[in-house]
Amino acid sequence: MKRHTAGILNGIIASTSYGMNPLFALPLLNNGIGVNSVLFYRYAAAVLIYGLWIKLVKKVDLKVNFAEFITLLALGLMFSFSSLTLFEGFRYIEAGVACTILFIYPTIVAVIMSIFYKEKITLSVIYAILLTFWGILLLYTGKSGVTLNLHGVTVVLLSALLYALYIVGVKQLKAIKHVKHDKLNFYVMLFGLLVYIFNLKFCTELQILPEGYMWLCVLGLAILPTVISIETINIAIKLIGSTKTAILGALEPLTAIFFGIVFFHEEMTFRIAAGICFVLLGVMLVITRKKPANP
Repeated sequence: MKRHTAGILNGIIASTSYGMNPLFALPLLNNGIGVNSVLFYRYAAAVLIYGLWIKLVKKVDLKVNFAEFITLLALGLMFSFSSLTLFEGFRYIEAGVACTILFIYPTIVAVIMSIFYKEKITLSVIYAILLTFWGILLLYTGKSGVTLNLHGVTVVLLSALLYALYIVGVKQLKAIKHVKHDKLNFYVMLFGLLVYIFNLKFCTELQILPEGYMWLCVLGLAILPTVISIETINIAIKLIGSTKTAILGALEPLTAIFFGIVFFHEEMTFRIAAGICFVLLGVMLVITRKKPANP
């Protein structure tokens, strides 16, 4: 019972902390700090904090071979571009809606696994795809009947696709099958940082944060939706399994919507609520489906 309770608590911490992305990112974006600068500070701080933790406290050996290096580099870039497109979406659509659209990634994973790895698509997956599609349509015309920005919706969908590809890669790529999760997480964040160094022309275009509270936002971004979320989700998966952890992931968009309403005065309409319900219901059909027995 204690093991199960600990797993549930870690899953809740992981999903709710990741849902805090908008809470710390929006104040920076709303004050004119560019997406690339925000994410540079987030990844740089997270790499420093997480790297010191796993090296000095957990005593993790960070050596990798060439095949692991190339694979981790590709995964890091993929994960980083997923963050970049999500934060870009925050500029055009409300954070709660963006995080809900992002949460269709388990459905995308199911489709990828079916097409490329011959995993059978069940009726529940088909129903899930239809439900999530309908939910997105409701969200697309969610705010007082006003159509959401098409560019914002598109980049968030791209973010969901990239994150789904990242998840499939972590599970399927043979080169990193035996890489420990903390080492994998560190290199994903480290290589992901390269995207923003390049986009900022090797930091020559990096915006300096003018206010002290902005540094607190960066610290919040690095610790809560990055370091804590990554670490606790792995503990949850170990204790209660991936399915229950994924179900708890439904708290991510709900957390984002909660903070959006409380702190940023975002509007909650019946249509948005209905769209959220359809998306979450569709995703839960995917992550709770029973795997077919091996022949």
